[in-house]
Amino acid sequence: MAGGSNNVARMSPRQRMINLMYIVLTAMLALNVSSDVLNGFSLVQEGLHRTNKNMTLKNEVQFRYLTSLYEQNPTKAGPWYQQGLELHDRSNKLYNEIESLKKLIAQKADGPNGDPNKIVNQDNLEAASTTMLNPMSNRGKKLREQIEAYRNFILPLIPDPDKKKAVDEMLSLKVTPPPGTVGPVAWETRMFDNMPVVAAITLLTKLQNDIRQAESEAMGNLISSIDMGDIRVNKLSAYVIPKSNMIIRGGKYSANIVLAAIDTTQRPVIYVGGQRINNADGLYEFVPGAVGTHEFSGYIEVMRADGSIDKQPFKSSYTVIEPMATISPTMMNVLYAGIDNPISISVPGVPMTSVQATMTNGSLTRNGDNWVARATNVGGEATISVSAELEGRMQNVGSMTFRIRKLPDPDPFIPVSGGHYKGTPRRISKAALMGADGIGAAVDDGLLNITYTVISFRTVFFDSMGNAMPEVSNGSHFSERQKEQFKRLKPGKSFFISSIKAKGPDGITRDISPMEVGLN
Repeated sequence: MAGGSNNVARMSPRQRMINLMYIVLTAMLALNVSSDVLNGFSLVQEGLHRTNKNMTLKNEVQFRYLTSLYEQNPTKAGPWYQQGLELHDRSNKLYNEIESLKKLIAQKADGPNGDPNKIVNQDNLEAASTTMLNPMSNRGKKLREQIEAYRNFILPLIPDPDKKKAVDEMLSLKVTPPPGTVGPVAWETRMFDNMPVVAAITLLTKLQNDIRQAESEAMGNLISSIDMGDIRVNKLSAYVIPKSNMIIRGGKYSANIVLAAIDTTQRPVIYVGGQRINNADGLYEFVPGAVGTHEFSGYIEVMRADGSIDKQPFKSSYTVIEPMATISPTMMNVLYAGIDNPISISVPGVPMTSVQATMTNGSLTRNGDNWVARATNVGGEATISVSAELEGRMQNVGSMTFRIRKLPDPDPFIPVSGGHYKGTPRRISKAALMGADGIGAAVDDGLLNITYTVISFRTVFFDSMGNAMPEVSNGSHFSERQKEQFKRLKPGKSFFISSIKAKGPDGITRDISPMEVGLN
């Protein structure tokens, strides 16, 4: 439509109507949300939903552990337990409140049977606004106030400044007004005004994830604040801690005799069989005699605060046996298929050159004084049998059965200088992100250290309108389109890496949990 106002005045009514219809059509096209964008939100929603379930289970385990500490000693653990109980209740209440809002939005879009995890009318632009911004209910404003109250409650429970800063930023409700907006914009307006249903529900699910992450940080701090030694101070007990209750004939018996929760500035006095042990650490050693089970007893004397002496008796036993094989996994309690499992095999009193071992459902090879087991048949069992040359002939001296399991799923990460970046609540600098070539995946939980090969993944970015923009990787490397998106990211923004497929050394390709990447 060209020309000035005079041209418009000279137009026929029919031409004016055509131009008006064109403007309306252009506006409708601008409002239309593509199916790819909606599918991107759905993928992120599914990943966040799985993560939320896992975080909820983890937090429940932490809270049950805190409860058990309280049950053992209410006096010592009481203050921390009360804070943990309030944290647990407030987190669940806010989490469930957000879940009910998600359901209301889904029902507004899809009817009474609407399910936030199975949205039909994903591009509905009115359901979220009507539900959250209705001036009669003010649900969006009330949610903002609840989140602010929760953030003010939980931050004092996290003394570590770095963790506190991460949680504060995670639960921050500061928003940037969209381009062209004059004056400040309320958080609820920015989040839900003219927002597609699938985007609104995904944002609420992300908020639930932030709540669970913050709860986990605070609950872990409460547990670590309890002195485990103090919990048992209310009952003084003597303990005999042997290095082993099973002794090879001719070997040495070693045991520490200690009093729980002792004062290190005042050592207790230990008597065994009427004889005092002149060892400040309570180490009791002797060479046992005949084969069989034997007992010994004594008592520990410790001075009370009022100067009186408290005597705690103890009793223990040991067993002397003939030589036998010892088989133990040095890295794990099970064998994992597809990798080398280090195994320690020894027969006391017999040189390693005279020890032989075999294994079912896999192979067992010697590596110096150690052994390496490679298991097959996931879900089955593998039995390691040991024989040794005793008195000039080979004898079967023991066996052990292990369960064979599939390797656990790895965690994704972005390789950066000095380590691995595994996503929020930590943040990454833009320079580090631009310097990264792609993503990796590994299991490094302290027991296993296994590298996986990333097959593919996708990134999901969000524009200023909250629309998702998924991009596909080049194998394990960032694609050129993804790198272009990185260049446009502004400080404080974040995006998701989802649909990650990784292949382990066992040859199995699996889908792993997504990660959120936040810029400094």
